[in-house]
Amino acid sequence: MRTEPARVEAETSDPPAAHGAGLTGSGPVGAGPLQVTVTERSGPTGRRDLEWSVANTSDRPVRVRGVAVVLALAGADDPLRILRHGYQSWSPTGVATLGVDADPSERSDLELMQGIYHADQRRVRPGELRSEWVTVLRAAGGAAVLVGFDGGHLHDGVLRLRRTGSGAAELVCEAFLGDAELAAGESRPLHGISVVPDDGRGPAALLEDWAAEVGRRQGARTGAGFQVGWCSWYHYFHGITEEALRANLARADAWPFDVFQLDDGYQAAIGDWRLTNERFPSGLEAIASDIGAAGRRPGLWLAPFLAAPDSRVATEHPGWLAADPATGEPLLAFWNEPWGGGLDGFMYALDTTHPEVADHLERLAADLVAMGYGYLKLDFTFAPSFDGAWHDRSATPAQRVRSGFDAVRRGAGDDAFILGCGAPLAPVLGVVDGNRIGPDVAPRWTLGEGEETVAGYRDVEPATASAWADTAARSFMHRRLWLNDPDCVMLRASHTDLDPAAARTWAHAVGLSGGMVLVSDDLGLVGAEQRALFDEVVALGRASDAEAATGRPARCPDVMEVRPPTVLEAVGRRLTVDPVTGRSTLERVPVS
Repeated sequence: MRTEPARVEAETSDPPAAHGAGLTGSGPVGAGPLQVTVTERSGPTGRRDLEWSVANTSDRPVRVRGVAVVLALAGADDPLRILRHGYQSWSPTGVATLGVDADPSERSDLELMQGIYHADQRRVRPGELRSEWVTVLRAAGGAAVLVGFDGGHLHDGVLRLRRTGSGAAELVCEAFLGDAELAAGESRPLHGISVVPDDGRGPAALLEDWAAEVGRRQGARTGAGFQVGWCSWYHYFHGITEEALRANLARADAWPFDVFQLDDGYQAAIGDWRLTNERFPSGLEAIASDIGAAGRRPGLWLAPFLAAPDSRVATEHPGWLAADPATGEPLLAFWNEPWGGGLDGFMYALDTTHPEVADHLERLAADLVAMGYGYLKLDFTFAPSFDGAWHDRSATPAQRVRSGFDAVRRGAGDDAFILGCGAPLAPVLGVVDGNRIGPDVAPRWTLGEGEETVAGYRDVEPATASAWADTAARSFMHRRLWLNDPDCVMLRASHTDLDPAAARTWAHAVGLSGGMVLVSDDLGLVGAEQRALFDEVVALGRASDAEAATGRPARCPDVMEVRPPTVLEAVGRRLTVDPVTGRSTLERVPVS
């Protein structure tokens, strides 16, 4: 399959219009009020790199939805496969086939859900498949080719695979600006695009090389030590109490935990992170002090870019909230009924482009670190990416996300460990130390029949099978972009619907991935057999992580063959998983 830059496309929302122009070689191309300048460089083994920029050549501001270089794909015979890489931590990643599979937005009728899991919250064109940030394509009988953006802090990158009316295949490489306003005469650089054919080592090697290169370019934070810890979420959920937390802390003496993390359920309200509810009478500072005295690093969960309607931050600072442009009311950015908040679980988004919000986030992080929380888990951090009315009209969704993370990092300092979760992946590279790379696990392997909450989005809902799929597919990111967080191992044999064979499969997957290893059980329910499994996983994880640090991460050899994948390999071991039952085999294999 050969790729050839064919044309540029641009979409403006003010004025609303679509523009396109042919592209022949390097140079500027006019697209309505915009000028797109593309420079192409050829490299070894057929590699091509595109550097480009967009300029507003008109005499008035223009709001730009997106700008794209369209690659014509010659020899793209069916079946034409695409690795669909997900937008954020929980967005599914896996292979799909053009003309067979569908983008989940084609089945969805809820734009809020689409905005959570994709950079562009609108429904795709019929038949179009999309990937975010990076993709791999492979046509029938042909070699694979990787196409990826070299960063994500300036804007998101969306890769749209489709066939034209004549049946020709094309890949639209879009710099998604999300209605950002370009001033009259303004020019903006865009993230470069690399087109890299397979050199015979296979798709997994292409992805590993891309991640290593992008990580170097963008200052990836990959130097933190291997993380082992405890988290309160998957046993206690929102019902965690100080008493239960302290009971597990007392039992943790015999466990090799570095981190002891309090998750959702302690806060007085979403947005009021310094204030605890009645179940935590001692307050955060005393809890951190006692965790530290036990020899663990105190960790804390927060969703820093969300605010409950009845929270202090929302009621005392209404000007800090992003707005719905159609109504002027605060923008709704998530719904979680257990959070309450005065609006049946709907949450508002803080405007991370507002200078006062940036100051608030910086002070908040500094205060939490001063209390002793050197490990901060930042969750639901897609909130600033929604379409809306934002203080800085020139900021792209990616820049809004990045602005919030940058403010937290400034306050937390360089020594704090920041874990992204529900995080748009590309914008946070270089800020986070660790990143969740799959959906939540659950005390079950798969969803039951009829449990798909929103049509098309079954794979984003908590289930251990879905976590396995993305842990394997995104294994190439570990120690190249950040430390991968596969999510917690599930050890307990009671109070769970996860059978022992599936629990062992997931534990081995976490260990073999080399990523972070956290337990989220009531330690009082973990017996000797489960503890032995945990020790096995930590030993396996340390070995795999050490290999990843030398440039040999765990590898998923069938990432372009099946979704979900079935194989993960590292440190001379191969885990083969039945994605239906959760059963698996772990065997030794020769190390190449």
